[in-house]
Amino acid sequence: MDPRYSAQDILRCNLCEIHVVQSHCELCQTNLCKSCVGEHLSDSTKKHRVVPYKERTSTPNYPKCPAHSKNCELYCEQCDIPVCSTCISSGKHKGHHLSDVLQKISSKTKDMEKEFKELETRIFPKYEEIASGIKSKKDNLETHYRKLTTAVTKQGEDWHRVINIIVNKQKSEIDEMKTEHLAALNKEENEITKITAEVKQSIADLKKILGSTDISLASVYKPRNAKFKRLPPEINVSLPSFSPHQINTDQLHQMFGSLSALSITTEEHGYTIKTLEAVSCPPVKPLLDEPKLITIIDTEHKYLHSVTCLSDEEIWTRGDDKIMKLYNLQGKLLKSIQTKSGNKPRGIAVTRSGDLVYTEPDTRTVNIMKNKQIQEVIRLQGWKPRYVCSTSSGDLLVTMNSDDEQSKVVRYSGSTEKQTIQFDSEGKPLYSSGNIKYISENRNLDICVADNRANAVVVVNQAGKLRFRYNGHPFTTKEEFDPLSITTDSQSQILTSDCKNNCIHILDQDGQFLRYIDNCDLSYPWGLCVDTRDNLFVAELNCGKVKKIKYM
Repeated sequence: MDPRYSAQDILRCNLCEIHVVQSHCELCQTNLCKSCVGEHLSDSTKKHRVVPYKERTSTPNYPKCPAHSKNCELYCEQCDIPVCSTCISSGKHKGHHLSDVLQKISSKTKDMEKEFKELETRIFPKYEEIASGIKSKKDNLETHYRKLTTAVTKQGEDWHRVINIIVNKQKSEIDEMKTEHLAALNKEENEITKITAEVKQSIADLKKILGSTDISLASVYKPRNAKFKRLPPEINVSLPSFSPHQINTDQLHQMFGSLSALSITTEEHGYTIKTLEAVSCPPVKPLLDEPKLITIIDTEHKYLHSVTCLSDEEIWTRGDDKIMKLYNLQGKLLKSIQTKSGNKPRGIAVTRSGDLVYTEPDTRTVNIMKNKQIQEVIRLQGWKPRYVCSTSSGDLLVTMNSDDEQSKVVRYSGSTEKQTIQFDSEGKPLYSSGNIKYISENRNLDICVADNRANAVVVVNQAGKLRFRYNGHPFTTKEEFDPLSITTDSQSQILTSDCKNNCIHILDQDGQFLRYIDNCDLSYPWGLCVDTRDNLFVAELNCGKVKKIKYM
């Protein structure tokens, strides 16, 4: 037997294994001779407390051998278990590499601390993020399918009872796709919930082990992080859409319209496995070579700042006074609304239910027009609301500035604050201190802000993480990029008005420049919005006109 482990042999240094022990490191549980103390202390990656061997404070708490009820002072690397002297004498571990059990457990403890940190700071938050994303998808699911049902119902009302059988058939298809869609998301949510529970349990187990003095718990711990690091596939859904056609009584079935198929895919490590093949896809709308001016609407605003669509036939406008005005496309004034306080409004938007929302920086409020009554929805302290948009889920996104010139975007559900977006991953401000920050939600749920003072379009994802900044296309613009308003269309394209260059920039959803709209005699283009048919409405600042432009 190795004389190092013989009870009759004098105690040797754990490092050189030759000289007699004179000192002991209490933190590392290492016996040292006089010559090796300096070498041991030179390892700056660990903390040390070296004392004379006779003055060591306590005897190490070795794990007990379950078979022989002895202290396990060694660790069998091949068997991955602590062993006692009787285990070694039995011959079961002959030829195996043996190491000091306390050093081994110390090493495992460090690995567990790393694993605990990774679980708590990286893995568990990722699963929480996925679960949150699934909830958002489920929230948006109701809105989308409700819109589909409404579109089909409206088409059916136009055609009356002669096509009821077709209406009912397509409603049934929507319900089936909705059920299938929801089932897929529920399945994904259940899987994430299950794994999240396992991650939480692992965190709890590690907390218990790391906080315990019973090192036998650490000796039998088996890592699980490798399992959790491989995230389950994420379900991606290509949402169906309804494509109505013009009424033709001779071809009812062919002309009524069609629903694109529900397409559910799973995405993992850069590739997609389709679980349900799409029968047809929503049509892609190419950009026109030359955008066309369709209509010019003269408003009574001296300076026109904002425009937002109530429908494909009616638009709300906001100028430089306290009045907001509703026009039809023939330029007829349908309604005028004065702010409750008599102050100027700033941002205007239309909710999914058709109510007008406006911000009022002077009173620090966000207000809504419901049932011909103006109601205060949000009142801020220390911040002034600037611009607002209504999201696909029915939330409000509000840009705002603080009294000390900070800027942020806040998401509200009714009067409840749900999310704040202010800093990037390095803790730097996402937005400038300027006041002009029009905002829009893209179809892919990105949040797009035209930050005028920063001369940039700033786009973050639904979680508030920066995706990209667009600082203009300098090769063809004459003046500095001057983004004012911003809107998005059915293709997830981003449109921003460039006032100084009298044009509109069109970007794809990843921030790549596609083209300009620089014809149509644009003059100081400011406010923008897009209707359900992807027609663009441009509010011209100085002449008070709104131009309807077809660009796809």
